[in-house]
Order: sequence, then structure tokens, then C-alpha cells
Amino acid sequence: MKKLLVPAVAASLALASFSLPLPSSFSAVSEPTIVADPNTTDEVPQDHKLVIYQVMTRLFGNKTTLNKPYGTNAENGVGKFNDINDLALQALKKMGVSHVWYTGVLEHATMSDFSKVGGPGPDDADVVKGRAGSPYAIKDYYDIAPDLAVDVKARKQEFEALVKRTHANGLKVIIDFIPNHVARSYKSNAKPAGVVDLGEKDDLTKAFAPNNNFYYLPGKSLVVPKAGNPLGAALGPKEDGKFTETPAKASGNDVFSEAPKVDDWYETVKLNYGVDYQNGRKTYFEPMPDTWLKMRDILVYWAQKDVDGFRCDMVEMVPTEFWAWVIPEVKKVKPSIIFMGEAYNPKEYRNYLEKGKFDYLYDKVGLYDGLRRLMTGGGNTEDITKVWSEESRGFGSRMLRFLENHDEQRIASKDFAGDPRTAIPAMTVSATLGSGPVMVYFGQEVGEPANGSEGFSGADGRTTIFDYWGVPEHQKWMNGGKFDGGKLDGGQKQLRDFYSRLLNLTSTSEAIRRGKFYELQDANNLGKNYDQRRVYTYLRYTDKQKLLIVANFSKDVTLTPKITISKEAMKAMSLDPNRVYTYTDLLNNAPATENLTITLTPLSAYVFEIKAKE
Repeated sequence: MKKLLVPAVAASLALASFSLPLPSSFSAVSEPTIVADPNTTDEVPQDHKLVIYQVMTRLFGNKTTLNKPYGTNAENGVGKFNDINDLALQALKKMGVSHVWYTGVLEHATMSDFSKVGGPGPDDADVVKGRAGSPYAIKDYYDIAPDLAVDVKARKQEFEALVKRTHANGLKVIIDFIPNHVARSYKSNAKPAGVVDLGEKDDLTKAFAPNNNFYYLPGKSLVVPKAGNPLGAALGPKEDGKFTETPAKASGNDVFSEAPKVDDWYETVKLNYGVDYQNGRKTYFEPMPDTWLKMRDILVYWAQKDVDGFRCDMVEMVPTEFWAWVIPEVKKVKPSIIFMGEAYNPKEYRNYLEKGKFDYLYDKVGLYDGLRRLMTGGGNTEDITKVWSEESRGFGSRMLRFLENHDEQRIASKDFAGDPRTAIPAMTVSATLGSGPVMVYFGQEVGEPANGSEGFSGADGRTTIFDYWGVPEHQKWMNGGKFDGGKLDGGQKQLRDFYSRLLNLTSTSEAIRRGKFYELQDANNLGKNYDQRRVYTYLRYTDKQKLLIVANFSKDVTLTPKITISKEAMKAMSLDPNRVYTYTDLLNNAPATENLTITLTPLSAYVFEIKAKE
């Protein structure tokens, strides 16, 4: 959870047909000139590389195509756990996926009413964003979102069946853990016997107390911001400003005011981990704060439901000391479980990885931001160099790389690149630069542009997390539940085939999973037809496999450089510069060549395996 989204006007952008660049061609030239290039760095060896596919669960299986702004679940439809069947999971497995991140599993505040079918009633529209509600405004940590179940009364069982089904298809399960904030309507009706609810024993007369679960503003009542959800009378429950909360609680994004603004996380309340924010952030960690224990119990509860990992929301808003304690506690219960943290401050990465015990962290402000600049024409490859040489050096294997997720704009949207093919070089770099995880957001692989104004989300280039909606280009791949891409056009099929080839190569390649990294930019800087600002070249290698990776970010220029592998790079790979080597493009399934003059078509990428000629 990162974006502070407010309603916006409707807009639409048709997805244009497209075709991918052809595989590389070569011209006969002599062996490359040797140029000094001493840039090398090690990766932490990985036995496997995580390939994560993020699913917005309420949208993934939805077949309804009405897409009415602010539509109800009955009007716009909603995907269910049961829609994610064996066919869907096998299709993901065949694409090279190893882990599925099911977003929005836990019960969160919503305007939908499930009281007549054995579930909760609707939440107050004043403190819900969108009809469906944000999946990051948790209403009950111990329960499942009723929207996702065919039988609402059996929603936990349907989730447990999805976990088993995912495992049976050779995939692992990741769910969200939202530690920093909960919905204003939080109340657990599904907590195990003996569990004391959050806030149940809080001292409401104190703004801060170490064992309070929430922060309070004594003597003040919440003033709900106007125009958070501008629902007209014909669209159902209308905001009336009558939601009451006395004393008011601090909002989730550290706003200690009884009158949060519309672009604050006003629908959530901040959890107290023993930090007194209003008095110099003084900490009270001994004795252990009550919130720590409650959150440990919640994590253990879901670990015992056989999930394989947690994607932890906004980890930097929770003290490192908590993570340093709780992650080992959960791993006592399930040693193999992984923790991925949403983090945005590179200066704190090492702190959260080493002290905080996270397995992986987001690489958003490093590689994602740099690649986005390249994809939109405003950056250059120096951004990539900076990532491995400065921000991620020493822990590049612990960084989760991606180009899309639920917070970020779609590549194909007019707000980002407008053309899904721009992902080809960028996604190749994301997947192969390091041995850490790589992630794809559902619909990314078929060029979903997130057209239209869905409701609360507005026309912002993102697929909504607040509204009921169908995802049109993804629905073409879903093809009525066949999950065979039957309704995709030719360009979309090519794009998805690229993702499949890349992710399968990523997950099986020895050099990408375990290899060292060596940049070749300086070695090629003076080379003819090598545009150093738009072309990025590097090696990934182990004793068993050597790979040369070349990406051309130019949208309209074909280049034909002769790629140079420096003498130092050859030595680093333990290769004899006097021998003849062949180069086989594994990504594009091209035949082997002995030459490295490459035709780099616009928006193209190549992964060459280097082998000594027999």
C-alpha cells in the first residue's frame, strides 16, 4: 500500500495491436577486441530463484465485462477462490512461475452486505474507499474476505482449498500481512478462543500508552473528510458524515489529527508498536508491547494454514526491532516461510535485511524507477549501473524486482509507456540482473492498459484495488475460464510468449539463479553503433554456465554493435581469450554463432550462452 488515491475523471485508451521484434541476426566478423572493464560483483548463491505472480484475487477470475463505475459486486462481478482452478494454476506454472501472491485475501472493510448469507454486514461508506474497499484496510486479521467465496460461510475452507490446490500444482502461496494499520471498523469475529481483540483493553484516556494497540486523540472526535467516495443516490449507500469515533484515532499514514485529509489513509488507523510519535519517537520496547504479541499470533495462525510466505506492507512504518523479533518467532513454526518487505528507503535496506531478518525487499526506488525512466525516454542505463554498484551491492540477491504491481501504473497505460513492448528489455534486466526474486502482475504479460475510471480509483493508469471490475485484456487470456489465451490477438500472444520464455529461462538458468555479475558498459563505450545510453550489456556466470545479456531500450532505432567482452571479464569467467566461443541466444531460441556483431532491433533483448567451440 503506497498510493494515496482519490477519485479522478474517466478516461480510456484503446490497446493497439503490436508485434514483437524479431530475434537477433549476426554478421560475420572477427573475435571481439579486448578492452579493460574491471567492474564485477558477487551475488549470494541461490538454490532457486523466486518467480512471483501477483494476483488481485477479487479481479483475477472475474468474467463479467460490464465495468460500471462504482458498480456493485452483483453488477460488475467478482472473482472467487474457486475460479483459480487447476487450469489457471497449470498455465502459471508453465509460464515459469514458482510463487503466487494472492492479494486481498484477509477480510477488509467493504460496502457490500453479506449478512443475509452468513457473513458480515456493510461498513460505513464514510470510511471505505470504493465499493469493494481497500484490501489494505483489514477488518479482521483472522478472517477471509467474503467476496472471494462461493459459499460465504465456508470462506476459510475455500481459501484452504486454494492453498492445497496451488501446492498440488507445484506452486507456493504468498499472502499479505498488513502490520501498520487496520480499518476503522476493525473487530475480529473469527479470532481463536482466548484471543483479546485489538484495542479491547486500551486506555482511551491516553494519547499513547506502551500497551495500547492504537493511538488516540483524547477529547476529540473524528471528522471524516468530504468527497472521499462521491457516490450518488442512485449508486447505493451515500456518505452522510455520520460515522462516529470518539476519541478519534490516529490515521494509518501517521496523521495524528482528528481531521485527516481526503488523500490521507483516513479509512485506517495506526497500530502502536511502542513508539511515541508525538514525543520524539521515544520507544518503549521493554517490556514487550502488547501489539507485538498479537501480531506474532496472527502470523503464526496463517503460517499454520500452510501459506509459504508473507508480503509485508509498508515495513518501514513499523520498528525494525519488531521484525527482528517476530520473523524468527514465525520461522520456529515454519522454517521455510519467507518474508518480503515493501520498502522505499535504500539507506535502510541493510538494516531491514540484516537486523530485521527479512528475506527480500522491494527494489522500487532503485531498479524500478531507473527502468521506468528508460522506458519513458527520460533516463539512461547509468540508472541500472547505480543499482548494482551502489544501492544493491552486497545484497542484490535479496531485492525483489518488478515493473508492475497493484500500486504502480500499468506499462501499457497512457500514464506510463503506452506500449507493452517497452517491457521487453526492461523485464529482461529485471529478471536477470540478480539472483533475487522477480515478479509479474496479473495482466502484465498480455499488455493490460488499465483503461477507464473504475470508481474510487479513477482514470490513473492502475488496475483498481478499491472497486469491483473486470480486467479486459486479462479476461481475453482467461477466455471464459479456459485460461488458454483463446481471445488474445497475435501481438498479445507474442508478448505472453516472451514472458514465458524469459521467466522459464530465469527459473532454470544456473547463471541467473546463482551467478556473479559483470557489467560491460565501459568495455563497449567507444564501440561503433553502441548507444551506451540506450543499450545495456552485462554477464552472469558460474563455473557451469556463462551468459551474455544485451538489452536495447531504444523504441525506434536499430543498432548493429560489435559487443566487446573485456580481457578482465574473460578472466573473471575463467575463459581463454585465445579460444573461439559460440554464442547461442537462449531467450529468442536463435542458432549459435561465433560472432558478436548483433542486430539490436528496437525494444529487444538477448541472452547468449557462451560456450567454447568444440
